[in-house]
Amino acid sequence: MKRMNWLALTGAVLAAAAGCGGGSAALKNGELKQTIEAPKNDGDYIEAMGIGAADPNLPTSTQRKATSRNAAVVDAQYQLVAKIKGVTIEGGITIEKAMETNSKITASVNNMVKGAEVTKIEWANDDGCVATVRLNKKIVEKELGLKFQ
Repeated sequence: MKRMNWLALTGAVLAAAAGCGGGSAALKNGELKQTIEAPKNDGDYIEAMGIGAADPNLPTSTQRKATSRNAAVVDAQYQLVAKIKGVTIEGGITIEKAMETNSKITASVNNMVKGAEVTKIEWANDDGCVATVRLNKKIVEKELGLKFQ
């Protein structure tokens, strides 16, 4: 019985590791695509994608993947800040303009982005990484005390 439970658990882990179905937005056969479509922001979330390179001098694949994942998440967070800054709010100004005059908005944006949900991590054959992060638009509005147009 323990063996069957172990096999079932192993199968479940392998199925989860295989991904959630669908293809990769950034990778094809373990290589970065020549053209990568940016995540759309027309739904409930603001999403961004980042790419991180692995240090080839690190001795193990785990170390290379860990560093490239960290770099990809930081890059995705940077891209997310840029997207948030471009959002137009009531009154016809962008969040970037509001940040120039209100340091609380700047601090809130920075804090939210640090806590952004990492929704996808993909590794390339060279241990490089592509990460996707997102923030719920309603939470952003609530935290900033602003209304999007």
